[in-house]
Amino acid sequence: MCGRFSLKSTMQAIEAEFSIDRSDIVIEPRYNIAPTQNVAVIFNNGQNYQTFFKWGLIPSWTKDPTIGNRMINARAETISEKPSFKTALKKRRCLILADGFYEWKRIKDAKIPTYIFLNNQKPFAFAGLWDNWKSPEGKIIYTCAIITTIPNELIASIHNRMPVILQKQFIDLWLDPSYQNETELSNILKPYPHEEMAAYEVSKLVNSPQNDTPACIDRV
Repeated sequence: MCGRFSLKSTMQAIEAEFSIDRSDIVIEPRYNIAPTQNVAVIFNNGQNYQTFFKWGLIPSWTKDPTIGNRMINARAETISEKPSFKTALKKRRCLILADGFYEWKRIKDAKIPTYIFLNNQKPFAFAGLWDNWKSPEGKIIYTCAIITTIPNELIASIHNRMPVILQKQFIDLWLDPSYQNETELSNILKPYPHEEMAAYEVSKLVNSPQNDTPACIDRV
């Protein structure tokens, strides 16, 4: 799974990596982003639009918005079968912006937090799905989930799942809502090349989402 990540990159660094036509947000450095919080996304609504969505997908048809607390991830292997994700895979895909993420390695009875990032230390995009839910009061809430897959060689020594990091050649296709071939979309959802990634142990400071400081990513 993916339950915590960082986005400390500047807007200039993000704009250098992604095509953004419109943005209505200012991104401040974040070191310990947690479920139910706002996350920076890019989705296509006729243009590549950067904004904030709430992390934890609430399907438009549900009557219980608390379901979003449990739907922070979507498994790539079953994504086209699940009612909560099937339509979103076809029509509502997004980029969830990050530059690192955390997994916890179990060693005997302990869980050791590990920070994982790209060797080039550039921002990247998780493959995401989004939906909007209308509250009884008429408020529209936009939410999203991160797609996960089997781990690559690096992550396999830490955890049995990893988030799908989109390779650059697939980003435009992923954002195109007119493209709806489930088989080819599913083929994009593969582990990122392990040789392009790095990881190191960090302190248990990251265990609490209340801690959101540069110390979260300090190497132990």
